[in-house]
Amino acid sequence: MKNSTWFFNDVHVLANAAVAGPFEGQGELAGSFDMIYQDIYMGQPTWEKAERKMLSDAINLAVQKAGKEVALGGVELCIAGDLLNQNISASFVGRELSCPFIGVYGACSTAMLSLALASLVVSSGACKSAVAGASSHNCTSEKQYRYPTEYGSQKPGTAQWTVTGAGACVVGQHLEGISIRSATIGEVVDFGISNPLDMGSAMAPAAVQVIKQHFLDTGLKVEDYDLIATGDLGKIGHKIARDLLNEEGYPVADSFVDCGLMIYSDQQQTFAGGSGCASSAIVTYGYLLDKLKCGALKKLLVVGTGALLSPISYQQGETIPAIAHAVSFEA
Repeated sequence: MKNSTWFFNDVHVLANAAVAGPFEGQGELAGSFDMIYQDIYMGQPTWEKAERKMLSDAINLAVQKAGKEVALGGVELCIAGDLLNQNISASFVGRELSCPFIGVYGACSTAMLSLALASLVVSSGACKSAVAGASSHNCTSEKQYRYPTEYGSQKPGTAQWTVTGAGACVVGQHLEGISIRSATIGEVVDFGISNPLDMGSAMAPAAVQVIKQHFLDTGLKVEDYDLIATGDLGKIGHKIARDLLNEEGYPVADSFVDCGLMIYSDQQQTFAGGSGCASSAIVTYGYLLDKLKCGALKKLLVVGTGALLSPISYQQGETIPAIAHAVSFEA
């Protein structure tokens, strides 16, 4: 039987940080963000440079919080990614850091993908500490994947709102604090969905695949976790995933949530909910880790979800493959 899960030895969260855009700062989780910017440009001349600043701020804040465990400039490895072509947000932040850098792309699953890889490196002993990060910006993503933002195109109810924000997590070998127990690496799943304005439906089967595989590999059950959080399935994908899991013998109820549905208030127009790398990044590295630290949660599974499309693949009539990666945390 295949085993898709990596089990880690003594890997702990040394520090975490989440920064958010102004719209996200009006939502339900505003109190859990380290920084909320006043406008979408964040003092920069372009949206792309604004996204870069967010990721840089998140990484630097996390490293500073790590304090004596990881002195600023002393991080041994940075693994980060974003949604823009050639990972330009992460790569340009990497040139500011005095440490080895690995850029990764998993679409909106990038936050958990980078954390899984950082944890694996630390667990192997190759590095004593590593920082994982991910970012997205509503305007940069909309411009790249759909229409120019200024065009103001109308969207259906299945569309989602790309989260503006960035998150970072420093992991290292430690004896206390939040531990990262394991990571289950997902498979690319394609159920034939081709609508780029309905990514939740495309990603839901990938989320179900990796959740089922996690339970098969670990021997754990749904009830062993206080919370299972998907990255950005939104209203449509989250319902599909919940129904599929229930049908296949993994009954989930109130303990099954979606980061894209937690960020915004009901009064904010986000169509089917939030999406983007920052969706799981700022919810996990802000709100959810805070809940673990204070004891409100003891065991948490975060499932980063990603739609692996590009403007070119869509224009060529391709369907939308999807991927999901799950990371297990324990207080």
